[in-house]
Amino acid sequence: MNPLLDFTGLPRFDVVAPEHVAPAIRQLIDENTTLIGSLMDADTPATWNDLMAPLIEAGERLSRAWGIVGHLHSVNDIPVWREAYNALLPEVTGFYAELGQNLGLFSKIKKLRKSAEFATLSAARQRIIENDLRDFKLSGAELPENQKPRFKEIQEELSALAAKFAENLLDATNAHTEVVRDETELIGIPEDVKAAARKENTWEFTLRAPSYIPVMQYAENRDLRARMYRAYATRASELGNLEWDNGPLIDRLLALHAEEAKMLGYANFAEVSFVSKMAESPARAIQFLRELAAQARPFAEKDIVELQDFARTDLGLPSLESWDMSFASEKLKQARYAFSDDEVKQYFPEHKVLAGLFRVIEALFAVTVEPDTASVWHPEVRFFKLLKNGQKVGQFYLDLHARDTKRGGAWMDEAISHNKQQTPVAYLNCNFPSSVNGRPATFSHDDVLTLFHETGHGLHHLLTEVDDLPVSGIHGVEWDAVELPSQFMENFCWEWDVLQEMTEHVDTQQPLPRALFDKMIAAKNYQSGLQMLRQIEFSLFDLVLYSEKGNQTVLQCLNGVRREVAVIFPPEWNRFPQSFGHIFGGGYAAGYYSYKWAEVLSADAFEVFEEAARLRGSTLDAATGERFLSEILAVGGARPAMESFIAFRGRAPEADALLRHNGMA
Repeated sequence: MNPLLDFTGLPRFDVVAPEHVAPAIRQLIDENTTLIGSLMDADTPATWNDLMAPLIEAGERLSRAWGIVGHLHSVNDIPVWREAYNALLPEVTGFYAELGQNLGLFSKIKKLRKSAEFATLSAARQRIIENDLRDFKLSGAELPENQKPRFKEIQEELSALAAKFAENLLDATNAHTEVVRDETELIGIPEDVKAAARKENTWEFTLRAPSYIPVMQYAENRDLRARMYRAYATRASELGNLEWDNGPLIDRLLALHAEEAKMLGYANFAEVSFVSKMAESPARAIQFLRELAAQARPFAEKDIVELQDFARTDLGLPSLESWDMSFASEKLKQARYAFSDDEVKQYFPEHKVLAGLFRVIEALFAVTVEPDTASVWHPEVRFFKLLKNGQKVGQFYLDLHARDTKRGGAWMDEAISHNKQQTPVAYLNCNFPSSVNGRPATFSHDDVLTLFHETGHGLHHLLTEVDDLPVSGIHGVEWDAVELPSQFMENFCWEWDVLQEMTEHVDTQQPLPRALFDKMIAAKNYQSGLQMLRQIEFSLFDLVLYSEKGNQTVLQCLNGVRREVAVIFPPEWNRFPQSFGHIFGGGYAAGYYSYKWAEVLSADAFEVFEEAARLRGSTLDAATGERFLSEILAVGGARPAMESFIAFRGRAPEADALLRHNGMA
């Protein structure tokens, strides 16, 4: 049996191969097409059981099989898997485009919406129907028949361009190696980073995060930092190998999205994007970002003046260049707070971090995390199960380490989604350092934050109690609310009762000293103004690009945003857009603001746990955790995200907690 067609259990990574993709996916597309034809038959009643239930079940089989293929394209991007994925991508995209434009099916679901049965359905099922009707409209179902083929072509090309963007970025990242032959050039770089880069007679540093970030942060050699920065900042651009230049892809993506919006009757693609978001409109989100920028700017201006003065007087740098920023920031932090990120990193070996993470999950949500067995795509991947009252409620794969066949960043994805017949399964993917020469892998505190963030997404997927798949877990959740559980989980990484249980010095096995933790807390909001303006810059660029670009080039658009909100400016040859995978290859087009929007929600929600700590001594408060589970995680997309937030918080969200958490109150 084709392993992609085996839905009896977990994905069969031990046997699935590229040659399985085409026959399995085509069979599932054919099965769905045949079913849809029968559902549109006049004899098929427009009821939940006769129409929606079979449609959802058949769709889940296709999305589950294609999800395995997409996952392997992300974590094992070798030529044969890339070829298998790209060969079927047009057919899959074409199927969904045709489905979204199917006027007969659209009419049948509208008939169900108007029927007497609709009022008897659960709120979750009513929401599924309403979401489907909205999505049909956004997919061009109401377009004139002569325009539908063009709309379908647009969707197919957008999918292909997004995949190509990510592939170019991965290939360009992997292509550069900075070879160092003189050890004196390595002064300041942590020993574990040097050990990972060591070859026979040289050291080879890459643009992947575990190598690039510590070089920029610690290397005393300014020329090495400058070479690394230029290679990183010009990845996938016309300033490198033209084969991987993402510039033309960006222009084409923007043109296609604009054409798509015009066909649907919207002024721009941002308006299309906001139909399914919490924020009322692009204008409201832009206003939100500009108000936040006004709050952050005085702090950012203070941050940059301090950094420039320190770089000039203490580091002997007459000008602070982009390749000096991380280095100077780390030096100033060490001078001001008497510790370094590398010092902290030694207290976060992988096994203790995971044990601490699982302790938080168990304390908050009354579940236990236990090792489990499954076939995996790489020997380093681990597998776990979640138990509640002794019953399995979910499972997840953990793929923590960077590899040259794995796309950058960190993300959660679905392997299996929850319904009455199956428990959910998630993929949690990161790009952290591996162990070197038998020494355990150690994570920076930023890595720990990232792991908690992705776990928050995973919990949203795994702890759902909604049985109808289209609104269970993260399904059906407004895009700008999806980051609430993930950013919420990050807060626990700053709590002493959490960290003291998840640290152990990699050499001495001693826990994190309280004095060092106090320094971390004192430095928590170090350069928070700069950091917030950086995220606002990215978010505004995204929204302006998809709503107000006009005749500007992409770089002109970005520079206009920088002139409005930024206090630091990179070199004119910096090609940041060409590596902005979130909005060009990752589904965040006209939606990157969601990180700041949801950060308001998460900070405000976490304030409830802080109140519990003042009363009962710990933010790991089971009663408050149970409320967060029942009102946020468990309900998934079965009701509007604002209703879920108010049900938990008792009121609408306020930005005060976010400003306080960032030292800007």
